Amino acid sequence: MIFITAKFLVKPESAPRWPEITAAFTRATRAEPGCLWFDWYRGLDDPDEYVLVEAFRDDAAGAAHVNSAHFAQARRDLPPHLRSTPRIISQTVDQDDWSELGELAVD
Repeated sequence: MIFITAKFLVKPESAPRWPEITAAFTRATRAEPGCLWFDWYRGLDDPDEYVLVEAFRDDAAGAAHVNSAHFAQARRDLPPHLRSTPRIISQTVDQDDWSELGELAVD
């Protein structure tokens, strides 16, 4: 799978509404056949920072995502709400779901 984490520094006036601003993009992406997950998290230390954790089944699914109409729309809609260009880590990993964190195993 392609595992992606991206940090978005959102303008303070847009940060409270970020889930609403990204709602259509999020719904459309989650509906893609190759999307495994697409989840937003708000920073605890910086409420203007949102982290997106996403995964796609394979390269074809990732390509379908970045070539979709909703991705093109997000490229137009989201930047006016951002303080800077998002930062990203994207890796292909040999698994298709989360692994258990053995060090914190629950009996």
